[in-house]
Amino acid sequence: MKAMILAAGLGTRLRPLTDERPKALVTVRGRTLLEITIERLRAFGVTEMIVNAHHFPEQVEEFLRARKFGIRIEVSREEELLDTGGGLKKAAWFFAGPGTDHDEPFLLHNVDVVSSIDLGAMVEAHRASGALATLAVMERKTSRYLLFDEAGLLCGRRAGLDGAVEMARPAPEPQALAFCGIHVASPRMLGELKEEGAFSIIPAYLRLASAGEKIAAFRADGFEWRDVGRLESLAAAEHEVGAR
Repeated sequence: MKAMILAAGLGTRLRPLTDERPKALVTVRGRTLLEITIERLRAFGVTEMIVNAHHFPEQVEEFLRARKFGIRIEVSREEELLDTGGGLKKAAWFFAGPGTDHDEPFLLHNVDVVSSIDLGAMVEAHRASGALATLAVMERKTSRYLLFDEAGLLCGRRAGLDGAVEMARPAPEPQALAFCGIHVASPRMLGELKEEGAFSIIPAYLRLASAGEKIAAFRADGFEWRDVGRLESLAAAEHEVGAR
């Protein structure tokens, strides 16, 4: 199975730690966020990965050369930040080519997310649903919510608890859930990304949902999860299962 680790961001919420290194190389329990994510994906069974890099990309490349994780890991350098959707689109070549199983889903994982979410159960749920993409979500407070209908399919988004609502398609009583930064996607989705340049993948998901594609929720409420992309969350992550 293949995966992409989204790691190209500037890490502004982690300054001054990211003044001279990429956020992927910020450490928790003496291990870099990149190492934690790679090892978690490898333990699940991922054998090929690609990491996008923009902020100090040479440090990411040197780290990967020095560590020798024993699996294929490529780096997708971004001269300009392309955001999540643009970064995936630039790396689409990695998920194609000779010998590729075009029915095999792949994982997308933010480098600054530490969790115990069951990736196996998530991939199986994705396969069973026939969705184009499956997003790990949970009930928690956030500044941006995704909205899902009674069947667990993406239908819109909302800013904050009482912010503006954007519906991709009608739903009588949509449920607001927080995205966890982990996706499973079918390779067919790569050909459906019509946006160009830098773009977030969430508006692309909303566009695809409005066109009738199934973008499904995977409920991750029972698992540990933390966004460690902020200084105040690093100390808490030191004591959580996913960082061990």
